[in-house]
Amino acid sequence: MKNAVKQNTEGLLAPLPIKNGVAPSRVWLPLGQWATIGAFLFERFAHVAAADLRQRLAQGDIVTSSGQPVCEHHPYQANQWLWYYRAVPNEVLVPFEMPILYADKHLIAVDKPHFLASTPGGQYLTQTALVRVRQHFNEAQITPLHRLDRETAGVLLFCRTPSLRGAYQRLFQEQKIYKQYEAIAATHPTWQFPLCYQSRLIAPKGQFLMQEAKGPPNSQTQIAVAQSWHDEQIGPLSHYILHPMTGRKHQLRMHLLGMGIPILNDSYYPPGQAFLAPDDFSRPLQLLARSIAFIDPVSQQQRQFCSQQCLSYLPKT
Repeated sequence: MKNAVKQNTEGLLAPLPIKNGVAPSRVWLPLGQWATIGAFLFERFAHVAAADLRQRLAQGDIVTSSGQPVCEHHPYQANQWLWYYRAVPNEVLVPFEMPILYADKHLIAVDKPHFLASTPGGQYLTQTALVRVRQHFNEAQITPLHRLDRETAGVLLFCRTPSLRGAYQRLFQEQKIYKQYEAIAATHPTWQFPLCYQSRLIAPKGQFLMQEAKGPPNSQTQIAVAQSWHDEQIGPLSHYILHPMTGRKHQLRMHLLGMGIPILNDSYYPPGQAFLAPDDFSRPLQLLARSIAFIDPVSQQQRQFCSQQCLSYLPKT
């Protein structure tokens, strides 16, 4: 089933355990005229082969909140959840390692590769950083503290102690996390660096891509240039150092786009460009979450974790 339903959330006890690093998903049964559970599920998940749904129902793979399996001809009862394990047929294997940079009894830092989603969603399930780290440590309670876009590589943090997740996440909410990114984009002929770029970013209703809009800025990024060179095939390029002062969706992509220098191999921005295959492993987005630093709210120690990766378009030295 696609991830068109709500995933398990905190505060709602799932009747199914996390299995092989994958948490169960759930679907709500609304008021309606369906006579049976099967009739609802065949309509709700019309994109799934009916034979596959019947098999999962027959095997008892779909259960109520009390853990009781439901069958195809079970009478429909609204206002309840059904739980199941989502499946993604033909999920694309991401052929890159995800090194563990640090681990203690509360915190884990990993070096996420390009093309690996942070958490399950849509067409990505097992090929995600969360599932990999749960499998590596064999711990179902590990949860992400933040996310990186699937196309972005670099440092990603997880919490091993559920009761401490809020303390770590408050660091992000209160902007007490210092993050440095690197990007490669065209060399701009007129901008004077370093500079601070600000703009108002909005998420139009029903759209995935962000937009810059008129009005007071709600996003801010400090930008510097580490080096510039001329690529024989692409032209003048620069290696940019980015410090996001806010955490808006696609902020770094949008800010460099707004400056007229979109990040190399960005398949989303600018909108309407020639299609770039999402799994063309030879052309990763040239954006890297290089480092993250903060005062650990548990130990009160200074923490800093750095990616060991390098952007592939940097000139060889």
